[in-house]
Amino acid sequence: MMDQRHIKRLHTVQNLYSYSFHAKKTKSKIPFKKDLVTDEVMKYLAQIDKHIQNHAPKYPLEKIAKIDISILRLAVYELLFKNTEPVKVIINEAIELAKELGNDRSYAFVNAVLGSLYIQITTKEHSYEPETESA
Repeated sequence: MMDQRHIKRLHTVQNLYSYSFHAKKTKSKIPFKKDLVTDEVMKYLAQIDKHIQNHAPKYPLEKIAKIDISILRLAVYELLFKNTEPVKVIINEAIELAKELGNDRSYAFVNAVLGSLYIQITTKEHSYEPETESA
C-alpha cells in the first residue's frame, strides 16, 4: 500500500502541473481538488520560483519541464516554508516523484536543484524567514 503522504504529494504535484498550463490564460483561481498545500504553494509561488531559478540558473523557468517545475515547487515549499519533515525525506520524495512522473533525466535535475538549495540552507546555518507579502 502506498504511503498517504506520498499520495498527498502526488495530488499536490498534479494540481501544480495543471496550474502550469492555465496560469497565463486566466486570472481567476484554478479549481483545484481541495488541497491546502496547493493553496500554500501558490501563496509563496513567486518566492519559490525565485529559489528554483537561483539554483538552476542555466534553465529559465519556462524551459523546465512542467512536471519537474511542479515537483520542485512542492519540494521548495516543504523545505523553506513548511518544515515538518526532515530535509532528506523531502528531497527523497521529490526524487521519487520525478522518477515516477518525469522523464529519464527528471530525477537527476530535481536532485541537483534541491541539493544546491540544501547546501545553501545548511552552510548558512540558515533559519529561513519567508518574505512578507505587502498588501
